[in-house]
Amino acid sequence: MQEQEEEVDKPITDEDELFIIFSSSDDFINYKSYHRKNIYWISYYRDLIDGKVLHESILPYLLEAEYSLESFKAKIPIDSTIITSDSKEIESKVMTGHVAIRLDNDLHTCLLINAAAQQGRQVGTPEVEFGVIGAQEAFVEDITVNINLVRKRLPTSKLKTKELDIGTLSKTKISIMYIEDIVDTKRVSELIHRINDIEFDQILDSSYLGQMLYDNSYTIFPLFLNTERPDRVAASLAEGKVTIFVDRSPSILITPTTAIEYFQAIEDYEMPWLQASAFRLLRMFAILFSIFATPAYVAVLTFHYELMPKDLLETVVASRTMIPFSPIIEAFFLEISIELLREAAARLPTKIGQTIGIVGGIVIGQASVAAGLTSNILLIIVALSALASFVPPVYKMGNAIRLLRFPFLIGAQLWGGLGIMVIAIFVLTHLIKLQSVNSPYLEPIYPTRIQDFKDSFIRLPYSLFKKRPENLRTRDNLRHQTKLKKTKKSTNDFYE
Repeated sequence: MQEQEEEVDKPITDEDELFIIFSSSDDFINYKSYHRKNIYWISYYRDLIDGKVLHESILPYLLEAEYSLESFKAKIPIDSTIITSDSKEIESKVMTGHVAIRLDNDLHTCLLINAAAQQGRQVGTPEVEFGVIGAQEAFVEDITVNINLVRKRLPTSKLKTKELDIGTLSKTKISIMYIEDIVDTKRVSELIHRINDIEFDQILDSSYLGQMLYDNSYTIFPLFLNTERPDRVAASLAEGKVTIFVDRSPSILITPTTAIEYFQAIEDYEMPWLQASAFRLLRMFAILFSIFATPAYVAVLTFHYELMPKDLLETVVASRTMIPFSPIIEAFFLEISIELLREAAARLPTKIGQTIGIVGGIVIGQASVAAGLTSNILLIIVALSALASFVPPVYKMGNAIRLLRFPFLIGAQLWGGLGIMVIAIFVLTHLIKLQSVNSPYLEPIYPTRIQDFKDSFIRLPYSLFKKRPENLRTRDNLRHQTKLKKTKKSTNDFYE
């Protein structure tokens, strides 16, 4: 049998409005072929499909089939095929790499065959949440690959996904993943309801979606935890949390979350609990130092000289002898300089950014001290504060800590130590009011839940992790039935 193909500019009729719209784009291919003197149409976007699949797995098998869409579907060795006359579904499938086949006697019904080109980077190592020990895999932009990375770690039939499409223009695919026997079903229903209520033209990344799902949009604190690590997602699912996958985004959303979780690294669970607890306490100290060190310097020099030891006061006064500015101006100058260097280093290419960050910091710091614009003591404090702000394992929480220093500086300048306390009360009140999908953000501090302190500021041994966190309200609260026991053996037993 011979098949003749004929390229045409607009071979469709006026009643096929959808394909008329498609054909107005130069990369849309629409041509007719003959099957035993019967005509059928093949349509697709050239840049969205894999040409090898089209020529090896579709076109040869059309010649062997009878002249009907059902026969075509039965012969083509591709699973993802459907027959439909729904114009919305046809538009959606064609725009995501499907080939449409129509018979000349029924141009409204299409056989849609998945021939999408598989493009994108391979699974690599984490870039943002890098860890020395543990798994070295990171999510990519393909939602199918990302779900596969999680299912490999949780091979259970109870792991469920719910798929949704949002974005009037982007048609972004969303997958909500949870473990059916553990998760609070009300929380899953609440998330699905919120996602369905979203009316926006484009969802290009999970960060877009996260901000639209926040319980409170007027906050600098992240309410959903973004992660690129499959092991962190698997651990969260096992606890009873819900995760949200967004197609074309390598960052997965975990909810609900608490403020303390943003200072916990995945490595904390892969080292002895005493080491993990020590590093967590170190992170907490670093965050407090980053927020309060510079404001405390401004408050003491402006209002509270008597709080400083005499020997230290003489050193500070000597360092400020030639400084023409007040402490607040001096502090703002250095803080803004640090932020400018950090922002410039983040936006430049990697090698240039590293050079700008190191050389720029040294040159500006030394030059400002030599010129008498800032004191060397404040320069040390600001540099240590900037270094401490990098400690949070989650990048978005680090950004929030950076911004918090400025209102505390203003409070210290206005009312000294009292001003710092007033701003701290406002921040604490704000944190108490925050919720992550109706779950308290400051738990287990408020509301106080003693059970959940076992994995908060410190991490206790796994033998004490008998129950899942109370704030998740899981259906199955037990993680293991019995406490892990150690058996004592005499040294003589090894020689018997």
